[in-house]
Amino acid sequence: MREQRAELERMNEQLKEKILSRMAEPGSHPTAISGFNLVRRVQANELRVFYKPFIGLTVQGFKRTIVGKDEYSYGEYHCFVAGVDMPSESYITVASDEEPFLALSLDLDRSLVAQLAAEIPSRARAESGAGKSVAVMEADAKVMAAFLRLAELLDEPEEIPIMAPMLIREIHYRLLLGPQGAWLRTICSLGTASNQVAQAVTWLRENYKAPLQVEELARKVGMSSSSFFRNFKQMTTLSPLQFQKALRLYEAQRLMLTSEYDVANAAYAVGYESSTQFIREYKRMFGEPPRRDVSRKRAGFR
Repeated sequence: MREQRAELERMNEQLKEKILSRMAEPGSHPTAISGFNLVRRVQANELRVFYKPFIGLTVQGFKRTIVGKDEYSYGEYHCFVAGVDMPSESYITVASDEEPFLALSLDLDRSLVAQLAAEIPSRARAESGAGKSVAVMEADAKVMAAFLRLAELLDEPEEIPIMAPMLIREIHYRLLLGPQGAWLRTICSLGTASNQVAQAVTWLRENYKAPLQVEELARKVGMSSSSFFRNFKQMTTLSPLQFQKALRLYEAQRLMLTSEYDVANAAYAVGYESSTQFIREYKRMFGEPPRRDVSRKRAGFR
């Protein structure tokens, strides 16, 4: 046990060095490997985000994430996995210039998980209803080693086209064999309630501007209206209409931050007909009116 812990600490130190050597400035930076990002933050701060499915490995510091009514606290050696697109509040609780918050993130490929799940015998009974949308687990040595090799691959750009898909596949495989493997399998495997809700979330993400007919969406994913509503709320903590509203508001925030949309244009772009209603719902979601919120965020998050 002591040797295993020493090995984890050694790999974690190497990951710290890799991140710091590539990130002179704080932020979240994409890499030459598609879907693989490095994160460095030097301030304890709050960040409201709409997670896409991803795997996050915390290398240094601590973070608290609230998804609906569920709260998750985690730090070094822990993986945070979001199985579906979800609005959340994230708080980096420990970070400074001397000891920044450091993490790696990798897009979760649900189709790859489903493919691997079909090849690996299940060790647990499938869940009958939808489970949670996120999970936190301690990274074992094999998961940590795969992430380390992926980070080291950034120093060998000519090898990325061949080696990166293999290492990404290994990371998904290791997680599928881990303590949250049954949860991950359930979300990604066809025919489960969790996967049907995940399909609905994907549809909403792609069609958030369209008027929502819950009964029609339930039919699209092969569920009765009552079962769909119950499982959707169980998994996301939101009703379908609340989820669509969150999608619209987060997208409007993104447009104002990155594309310099004004309030009225952002509201219209995401499906609102009334700027007044948009401002009221935006303030309820983010705590302040859109213009003030965007100005504060543009001032910088380090």
